[in-house]
Amino acid sequence: MEKKYYGVIPPIITPVDEHENVDEEGYRKLLDYCIKGGLHGIFVAGSNGETMALTQKERDHAIKITLEQTKGKVPVMAGVMDTSTRRVIENIKRLEQMGGTCAVITSIFYDRHTSQDETVRHFEKISKETNIDLMIYNIPMFTGLKLTPETIFKISQFDHVVGLKDSSGDFKNFMKCLTYFEGKDFAVLQGTTAYAMPSMLLGADGFVPSIAPLFPELFVKAYEAGRDKKTDLAMRYDLLLRETSKILGMTKNATAANKFALSLLGFTDKRVIYPQDTILPEEEKAIAKKTKEIQAQYEAFK
Repeated sequence: MEKKYYGVIPPIITPVDEHENVDEEGYRKLLDYCIKGGLHGIFVAGSNGETMALTQKERDHAIKITLEQTKGKVPVMAGVMDTSTRRVIENIKRLEQMGGTCAVITSIFYDRHTSQDETVRHFEKISKETNIDLMIYNIPMFTGLKLTPETIFKISQFDHVVGLKDSSGDFKNFMKCLTYFEGKDFAVLQGTTAYAMPSMLLGADGFVPSIAPLFPELFVKAYEAGRDKKTDLAMRYDLLLRETSKILGMTKNATAANKFALSLLGFTDKRVIYPQDTILPEEEKAIAKKTKEIQAQYEAFK
């Protein structure tokens, strides 16, 4: 069964200029690099893309650029998460007007969560207001609500709901989802890189690593090893993937670490949106060194 959403789909950064508007030139170059590197899709306007820090205008601008630059070569998953059902639907309507075909939706946030059922209702109403693909995004660290497998199963029954990006870090629940959706036309994507290879070997359709644009070939080869159930090879790649994840923990702010690391490609600036913590000079040196070490390890591994 060939699914639409699979493989390595990075939650792409949003490069910004000194006015915190999207750096269109740099962003287009980064997108081209991702596609040329063989990555299987792009997730724009996610947490790593600082989507809630962007103005609505610039958030839409980032999505529009992504759709234009990818030109249908790879699927684009666009974040439309917001604080109410109505706001999400409005975001989806703008996405539709731009030609977008997949909306990534979380539970609402900055509100009191009273039940799992509120998120079921959230998706049920949204599914009646659009015909584009809808992706469930389970990311409790930012929403304050961890979706249970049972809630995910209920939501998956609604029209247009095509997959799950799970960033809960709950591997036991992720395995329950893999079992439930086995053999179904429903994409199950691992959002925690530390669990990428075990998830692939157990049947996941792909994973969503933020640092993948820095090492596209490494991540694609790791995915292929997991997809093909080459256990020994996949677990060797797992060691390398875990090394890449260390980059994100080398500053207070994982987004700042990610943006600096990707700036080493020469396309974009390291700038994060105010008032986030920025990266220190000594941290930059450590990340640059770590990046070279990982690339050398991968070359030796090949």
